[in-house]
Amino acid sequence: MELNTTIYRDGEGIPVVLVHAFPIDHHLWDDCAAELIVRANAAGLSRFPIWAPDMPGAGEGPIPTAEQTGAAAQDGAYTEALDRMADAYVDLIRKAGFTKAIWVGLSMGGYLVLDIQRLHPDAVAGLALCDTKADADSAASRANRLRIADICETEHTVDPVMHFAEPQPGDSTIKRAPRFIRQFTNWIQAQRPEGVAWRERMAAGRPDLNDQLPLITAPAAVICGENDPSSAPSVMRPIAEAMTGTNAVFTEIPDCGHFSAYEHPDQVADALLDLVRRVQAEA
Repeated sequence: MELNTTIYRDGEGIPVVLVHAFPIDHHLWDDCAAELIVRANAAGLSRFPIWAPDMPGAGEGPIPTAEQTGAAAQDGAYTEALDRMADAYVDLIRKAGFTKAIWVGLSMGGYLVLDIQRLHPDAVAGLALCDTKADADSAASRANRLRIADICETEHTVDPVMHFAEPQPGDSTIKRAPRFIRQFTNWIQAQRPEGVAWRERMAAGRPDLNDQLPLITAPAAVICGENDPSSAPSVMRPIAEAMTGTNAVFTEIPDCGHFSAYEHPDQVADALLDLVRRVQAEA
């Protein structure tokens, strides 16, 4: 499984790997990565790498073949794809000469980070879970993902996921602003329908990962927006509390929705800088 990787900064030491949300690509992290670099430089930290691979099928990332994807359930969900993607991300850092990374996942990216913890705990120097969850999909959510995947594939359209760019009741100020609507509309429309479908089928087939939370021993951060409709503080705080094997620092960002790294890149960068400091202190 091949990954298309953006390198925001090269360097030495433990890399920070930023894993983006659905249905967009690495550009979600552009502003936050820039803020993290400014803060790390101001703090006098040694120059560490910051990478943001596109998930398979996202942005310019190649869409995996059926052989690369692995088994599919009878309903069309990919039951091995998340594991194979986790292997690909870990292979990426190892081929570059690193043994561990600080893994940062937002929303769907959080599913991947937790699966890396499950399959490759030795590759986890630290982790951050942003606006995500550890649960598998409910039956209804799984069926809806697969319905969206079918439409994207058969009609060659990303229309079923355009709602991510549309303001919803209770959204943050930024998510209701024209800049957000315009930017996310452009980002989503730049995605390939087949790539959107692949990620939906991958997420539909993922396992429940709640059992991984108490197994985490590396420094951790849990970040969410107070206005996030799907990963609200009431969802994210228990995730932090379940990480009984480590010190998970919980950050709740006011007037912030689901895409915290875009909506408040400065505050997410502050939390990530704190995580980097804690990881480096243990290294």
